[in-house]
Amino acid sequence: MNQLVSTPPNLKSMESRLARTVDAYQRLELLDELAGIYAFVNFLKAQKYLHEQDELLKQHDYPDFRLSYHLNNGFIENQLYNYNLAEIHYKNAIELLDERGDTKQQIEGYIDYAGTCMNLNQLEKATGFLDKATKSLKNFPDPQLEAWLTCREGFLHQKYSNYPKSIELLLEADKRIRMLPHLCLKDYYFRTLILSALGRIYERTDEVSKSIKAFEEAVDLSEALGMRTRLSWHYLNAGQAYMRKGRDRKAEEYFRKAIKIKDDISQDSRAGAFANLGSCYFRDGKYEEALKLYKRAEQIYSNNDNPNFSNFSIVEMKKAKLYAETGKDKRAEKHYANAIKFAERQKDYKQLSKVCEEVAEYYSVKGDYQDAYSYLKLHNRFKEEHLEQTKKQQLMELEFKYEAEKKKQEAELLKLQAVGLQLKALRSQMNPHFMYNALNSIQKYITSNELNDASKYLAKFAHLMRQSLEYSDIEVISLEKEIEFLENYLLISQKLRFGDKMSYRIAVDEEIEEDIMGVPTMIVQPYVENSIEHGLRQKKSGLIKVDFKLHDDNTILCIVEDNGIGRDAVKRLQEQDDYHVNHKSRGTMITEARLEILNKSRNKGVFVKTIDLKDKTTGEASGTRVEILVPVEIIQKQ
Repeated sequence: MNQLVSTPPNLKSMESRLARTVDAYQRLELLDELAGIYAFVNFLKAQKYLHEQDELLKQHDYPDFRLSYHLNNGFIENQLYNYNLAEIHYKNAIELLDERGDTKQQIEGYIDYAGTCMNLNQLEKATGFLDKATKSLKNFPDPQLEAWLTCREGFLHQKYSNYPKSIELLLEADKRIRMLPHLCLKDYYFRTLILSALGRIYERTDEVSKSIKAFEEAVDLSEALGMRTRLSWHYLNAGQAYMRKGRDRKAEEYFRKAIKIKDDISQDSRAGAFANLGSCYFRDGKYEEALKLYKRAEQIYSNNDNPNFSNFSIVEMKKAKLYAETGKDKRAEKHYANAIKFAERQKDYKQLSKVCEEVAEYYSVKGDYQDAYSYLKLHNRFKEEHLEQTKKQQLMELEFKYEAEKKKQEAELLKLQAVGLQLKALRSQMNPHFMYNALNSIQKYITSNELNDASKYLAKFAHLMRQSLEYSDIEVISLEKEIEFLENYLLISQKLRFGDKMSYRIAVDEEIEEDIMGVPTMIVQPYVENSIEHGLRQKKSGLIKVDFKLHDDNTILCIVEDNGIGRDAVKRLQEQDDYHVNHKSRGTMITEARLEILNKSRNKGVFVKTIDLKDKTTGEASGTRVEILVPVEIIQKQ
């Protein structure tokens, strides 16, 4: 496993070139590359280059650079907690991606936008973008993007508090990233996200040692690569984990780092570090120092335009506990009252339950059992309110999951119906080249007075057409009939189109019962036709082999192999022949869409695999093999 990071170009050299470059296009190239690197390690520099890029794009219309500008800005604003601004940039990027972006850019854009949607709690929207990325990756697999997608799916399950599934996906994403031959900065960025998310989940499930390990690894990775925009949070998380372990000295180190770091602009993480550092001091009996830190945290929280009052409640509770410890009961009671007030303002029933439980304990120690009992009752009431709140949230999440799954199934049904209609149309109109050449050959037999051959092949051709029309209304037929159809199709191709310059062979494993095994109608013919049309047309002596093997109880492996010119040569010829490009798209692509749906319900993975065959001696193309997983079902004998 290679853990080498793909080294970015020398930044100083690039900046020096930028200073010397006058040409607008070349400057845009350099600005784009520099902004893309600095987005991970120095957001101020990245913003500076993006600003200049924006000014140049106002004078010069280069849509590709405008697309990159929005993607980079969306990423940076997301890092800076400006989620609404990030969404604006991603919306602009998506519009451009739909117009001109390549598939990889589109998928990456969907994955990044989904992250911002989750930060905005737009979970349905995030799911939609992840679904789009998933569908695109089925047609254009990319291990790196698949790892990033798996990571985002893990976050989505974390949002729904589905921690077992979230852990499974996050660990899978981490494994996939580590398996990449070279890791870029963005790969490592995703690793820090994964580790931080795992740390939080382990924290919630009381696996403190695992939590510490994950947070520390996130810190080490961020420090080593200079990725500092979220480092304050990583320090705070690690410090809190060490506090839970009772290792206050180690926790203090991380809290101080969280306070000092300037690259992470989050004030909430800094305030949290002050408050937690104060708790460490309190546990050491340093009450005055602790109180100063609590007040500092409170001051930072007050500067937030949209404050979370639960944070104020937590600080007030810490202050109350400190005053209670030092015998200043009136002050303690005042701050406990404030803690309740702020928690009520936020409607945070979990925090209210905690405060009331602590107040009950406070009065119990003082021997005031009546007040202790009153607050204990409040604790139980708020605990029930919190449970009810949690149940409602879980119910909403389940309803959302149900609706999302329902929509997904409806979409799949519509897709299946659409594919069925396309297949019906496809079956009803055989390749016009095939029909024209076959009829032309029969005409030659007639004009040459070879009436027996003309009659024989006209009957076979008519039978093939009848089969095609008949099967257009049937979804499943026996494998025996499917093979009969293929044999007729190949025989006519051999005799009427290639004049015996093409040969074929169909083989079926002995354990396959052709008469009772049902397969989707005409599922193999498009691949056979593709081999003939593209692989063998340029060959003087072509061979097609079709093998049916039992894959498992529910699936047959069909192998279509030819000794044609190979896909590279086909691609070159297709550039000069629009018909064959379009026909291949209509035939095999529709069939693969159908197979995707049929295999999906059976949890199959790859269902069509194309292999380029090479001559072992010369290394030149010697044909193509297509392996197709065909779902089967037992049918009555017909």
